Amino acid sequence: MAVTLHWFLPTTGDSRTDLSEGNAVGAHKHRDGGGAPVRAPTIGYIGQIARSAEQLGFVGALMPTSSWCEDGWVMAAALTQATERFKFLIAARPGLVSPLLAAQMSATFQRVSGNRLLLNVVTGGDDVEQRRFGDHLDKTERYRRAGEYLAVMRGVWEGEPVSFRGEFVDVEGAQVHHPPSVAPQIYLGGSSAGALDVAARYADVYLTWGEPPAAVAEKVARVREAAERAGRELRFGIRLHAIARDTSEEAWAVADRLLAGLDPDSIARAQANMRASQSEGQARMVALHGGRTDALEVYPGLWAGVGLVRGGAGTALVGSHTEVVDLIAEYHDAGIEEFILSGYPHLEEVYRVGEGVIPELRRRGLLARASTAALAG
Repeated sequence: MAVTLHWFLPTTGDSRTDLSEGNAVGAHKHRDGGGAPVRAPTIGYIGQIARSAEQLGFVGALMPTSSWCEDGWVMAAALTQATERFKFLIAARPGLVSPLLAAQMSATFQRVSGNRLLLNVVTGGDDVEQRRFGDHLDKTERYRRAGEYLAVMRGVWEGEPVSFRGEFVDVEGAQVHHPPSVAPQIYLGGSSAGALDVAARYADVYLTWGEPPAAVAEKVARVREAAERAGRELRFGIRLHAIARDTSEEAWAVADRLLAGLDPDSIARAQANMRASQSEGQARMVALHGGRTDALEVYPGLWAGVGLVRGGAGTALVGSHTEVVDLIAEYHDAGIEEFILSGYPHLEEVYRVGEGVIPELRRRGLLARASTAALAG
């Protein structure tokens, strides 16, 4: 069991000062005086990040989904032409298109890209945003629908006609005439009972956000037990930010600068939005700091400052390259194999991690072969 590294592609845009009120939950992208994102999510810029990550040894990158992002399917399809072997972990919401169409899109993507699709299934933790997409199911219903949806998709990928009549999905003779030679790996996260049930039955990789290692180990154990009851085995991944520098002092100075631009009102507004989320994972992120700014190192080298104003992944690995690898090794010991990392701005920070953290992982024999092969050219 070795470490596989992925990066993140900021399809809302990017900047050096992403911890800002303009980037709080539910707000649009931080903008400069001209009213445009500091770094627009063009194919040129996002492609630059993807190419750099590929060359540095990252296996792939997560592409988010929300009403504020560029569409992940379209962006990823374009980016396959700017990369060679890099994989795209596309965040997709079950129920917005039919399971047959999603299976067909996936099969086509696999053929034209050379099997470079990974699927991150996102059921949605915010009823308000789901309604923007015309989805009026509640959270528990969305997870039940996700299970039916994935059952059909997996069946269709096997090449035989699928007929399924469930609570939410009703298809007859669903079939892709050219099924993928390699079915996309399915990633799924969530802390609720419904999330764990769907992950245990249909996911290949269970994803968690960056809580302290002991809490992550406890969650891994629960999901592993659920998968065993379903007669399956899963891999485990984690989503984290990273601030890695030559020295610990340099890294924490960067964290302090990211925090310096925040005022109490901005934090309070963002925290109110996050507390309104139906996501149990989001509640666990908020509980790490409770909106306070004086106790953000929630575990040695694990900083919760990002979660003061940003939803989703709210913690960062902070320290020297060696210290960051030490913490990655702790998570690895807790059962985590795949790490999805990010940093602000994403282009410069992919080099910080790629040139500082990856060589140390390789030196310790922790890096997966795919990443090592990429580094060798």
